[in-house]
Amino acid sequence: MKKTLVVAEMALREISRRRGVLVLLALLPLAFYYSRRGEAYWQSVRFVSLGIGWTLSTAALFAGNAARGIEPRLRLSGYATHQLYLGRLVALWTLGLALAVPYFLLIRFDLDDVRYDAIALILVLTVAVAPPLGLAVAAVLPRELEGMLVLLTVVAMQMMLNPDKAAAHALPFWFTREIGVYAVESGADPDHVVRGSIHAAVALAVFLTLVALAATVRLRRRPHVSIA
Repeated sequence: MKKTLVVAEMALREISRRRGVLVLLALLPLAFYYSRRGEAYWQSVRFVSLGIGWTLSTAALFAGNAARGIEPRLRLSGYATHQLYLGRLVALWTLGLALAVPYFLLIRFDLDDVRYDAIALILVLTVAVAPPLGLAVAAVLPRELEGMLVLLTVVAMQMMLNPDKAAAHALPFWFTREIGVYAVESGADPDHVVRGSIHAAVALAVFLTLVALAATVRLRRRPHVSIA
């Protein structure tokens, strides 16, 4: 656990070096929120969660790419592979909660006649799913620009696809719509929460598995390599 927390601290320090970018990313969900705050205010809840999802997954992309240089050395120094990627996830989940709380308070005091507990659940699940998604993309696309475009495409498709299409259900943030329906519609069926939670759990399990497999392959020990 101590080594995992050390990695988490290192990751937070690395992410904090991009202060300007992080500030802009943190303000992006606010733009998403107010873009739908008028007549379609019920969509603002979903849009702010998608904005947070893109912000966190992009921060995770940065963190994953930054780790490529140091993780092999930490691995040779005695850190286990799972300590490296779990430490990075702990840092990103901490950052995500710090980002989500102000937006929940904004919704709490700005919108009436919505279910705040369901909105809190959406934000918590978004914080849980987005960092593994970003790290998984970083494992496949080492260049940040390409990774950011992929993540932006995922969020844009989640916004624009017809919800009746199967493709919309297959995207990682579909749960924001499922639970969002229950959050903003007074007569909505609680089954929306169940389906959304299951979707988020499956997405989280898939991305965590991909991150673990990618880290295991990339950081596997080689018998001919040793510390001098």
